[in-house]
Amino acid sequence: MFKTPLKALLLGSALVATSFATSFAAQAQSMHDSWNTLLNKHVIEINQGHSTEVDYTAIKREHAQLKAYLDSLTAVTQSEFDAWEKPKQLAFLINAYNAWTVELILTKYPDLESIKDLGSFFSSPWSKEFVPLLGKTRSLDDIEHGLIRGSGKYNDPRIHFAVNCASIGCPALREEAYTATDLESQLQKQTVRFLSDMTRNMAQEKTLSVSSIFKWYGDDFEKGFRGANTLQQFFLQYPDALKLIPAQQKALKNDDMKVKFLDYNWDLNVRH
Repeated sequence: MFKTPLKALLLGSALVATSFATSFAAQAQSMHDSWNTLLNKHVIEINQGHSTEVDYTAIKREHAQLKAYLDSLTAVTQSEFDAWEKPKQLAFLINAYNAWTVELILTKYPDLESIKDLGSFFSSPWSKEFVPLLGKTRSLDDIEHGLIRGSGKYNDPRIHFAVNCASIGCPALREEAYTATDLESQLQKQTVRFLSDMTRNMAQEKTLSVSSIFKWYGDDFEKGFRGANTLQQFFLQYPDALKLIPAQQKALKNDDMKVKFLDYNWDLNVRH
């Protein structure tokens, strides 16, 4: 006589558990929804899709939405963050860096031509401590070089094509938020997107001219990511994006191709 009630009880428990799991997943996915909406609306593709411009004027009109998103990031505790899987952590940190960079630009926009205008002779804009994140007031440098690069957790040089410094020379600010579920695909697409931009990375005969990002953060590309222990080996993972013909690939492999670093354009990535 206990079979039916027990089955019903077990079924009810399973439904509650499933509902809770679905709700939790939806909550996790929705963490970056408001940031995703702002990016979808106000980041515009240019340069045949290789770059983007930002409509800071429009975002400024919706500053309350940006501020609410930043507040939601601030509300995440260190213990909550530590309990997440690595993709969720990294997506969170990349989004935080990009969103607070936009917030920094808005503090003086439209009265600036470059993010560098927000620094001074004694300190850079990236060293300003204005980001309340994971229980501390941090700088953008803290997020990128401390939490992302310096933590030793992630070891993924493709983050350099995801974090955005609000400059024309920087890899594109992506038109969507990074998420744990899509992070691998997003990082790969951003990498190909940047490397295939012939205004910033191009091969000509036996010279490969590339962005200064590879000079500043060269060590990150030599730490064994997918077997790459040199900058050249990293480039050889993307021969199609860099449009390397077989002879150039061979020269790069044999360290017989000169790598030249191009000047960086620090002008604001603003929508004109």
